[in-house]
Amino acid sequence: MRLTKLLMFLPAFLFLITYANGQEVHYNYDRGVNFSSYKTYQWVDLAEGRVPDQLIDRDIKRAADEQLTQKGLTRVEKHADIYVSYQAVVTLEKSLNLSGSSGDFGGWDPLGGGWRTGSVQGQTSTIPVGMLVISLYDPGKKQLIWRGDASKTIDLKKDPNKNYKNLQKAMTKLLKNYPPRPGN
Repeated sequence: MRLTKLLMFLPAFLFLITYANGQEVHYNYDRGVNFSSYKTYQWVDLAEGRVPDQLIDRDIKRAADEQLTQKGLTRVEKHADIYVSYQAVVTLEKSLNLSGSSGDFGGWDPLGGGWRTGSVQGQTSTIPVGMLVISLYDPGKKQLIWRGDASKTIDLKKDPNKNYKNLQKAMTKLLKNYPPRPGN
């Protein structure tokens, strides 16, 4: 009976764990590039995917600047070794919350020798999920050399300081793999 209950709730549990931990990070890079040759970077704005809010735009760039500086890069206004850009998007995803009545969700009753019935109720809600993509280009070669993305559920009504701290954590995790180590 307990095994049946466990099997019924396993998918919902895994779904909730994914969203509780929330932040997913991916990256890819050009394996033929010598990343140690890059010393300077400058921001370039893309028309699509840029945050129209100037305060958030500055926060994204400031959080990235902090990480890129720690990686040994220096920000310049012109003639940089690398161009850096970002794209950001917020999507709305559905969340499912399941609950049962009387603590019994059905299944085989070994003591009663038959199937027990139960009920499960569900409720959906909409969760905003933010995705941030950071792209690094070699302007001399006119090629993308590194790209990373991070996505996480976000609370748009949260204190701006808490949102910035979350952005810093996301940027740290996102740029953890820059520069890529040879053989990775």
